[in-house]
Amino acid sequence: MTQNVLTTRRGAVLEVTLNRPKANAIDMATSRELGEIFTEFRDDPELRVALLTAQGEKFFCPGWDLKAAAEGEAADADYGVGGFGGLQELRGLNKPVIAAVNGIACGGGLELALGADIILAADHASFALPEIKSGTVADAATIKLPKRIPYHIAMELLFTGRWFDAEEGHRWGLINRILPAAELMAEARKMADELAAGPPLVFAAIKEIAREAEDMKFQDALNRINASQFETVEKLYRSEDQKEGARAFAEKRDPVWKGR
Repeated sequence: MTQNVLTTRRGAVLEVTLNRPKANAIDMATSRELGEIFTEFRDDPELRVALLTAQGEKFFCPGWDLKAAAEGEAADADYGVGGFGGLQELRGLNKPVIAAVNGIACGGGLELALGADIILAADHASFALPEIKSGTVADAATIKLPKRIPYHIAMELLFTGRWFDAEEGHRWGLINRILPAAELMAEARKMADELAAGPPLVFAAIKEIAREAEDMKFQDALNRINASQFETVEKLYRSEDQKEGARAFAEKRDPVWKGR
């Protein structure tokens, strides 16, 4: 891997850090690298949680590298497996991903954060979807944002491209927690470690059900579960972990999860 993306394994946690001074913008090569990293994370049974952040204190990610665009990279270029930033379209990613937003997250950078399951933000972080001002569309955000926050707020942000701060993002439910910048990574790592100690097969089932049921009626989704049509759920119900969870509860002890 290049120095554009730094990775560190801490036990079952994979830390992924954007490292492209000055702003951590993503060009085609970096996007493909991120896709490879998250694919390896998805497929590695020893890794249970990913923590995504960026170097520096000013920028998380401003999205697409406009310098690369000026040099000929197309907006609809092949950004590799997982699409832009490696998360948006990565199939079968059934492990928790935490985004620790350490600064400006706009355009594709905000979309990258939206690809995570949990978003923590430094108190100085700021956000925007300014694609409207450059004649392009924030495609992933246009799909996801109206489903994550109130429709009218999402459409205002998409139509105007205006900036909003972490406090407003938290108010609309876009951000889980706001933290002082000096505490962001410590708290993000603490959360990652807590999740890594949790039941990976249950997490996988939760992610698959939530993803597949997003556009389904409640009863239709429940019928699919009852008809054994979710692979992760079936794997869970036939696993050692499911039996271990019941035993641990009965024995009043913490379970030991093996992921099988």
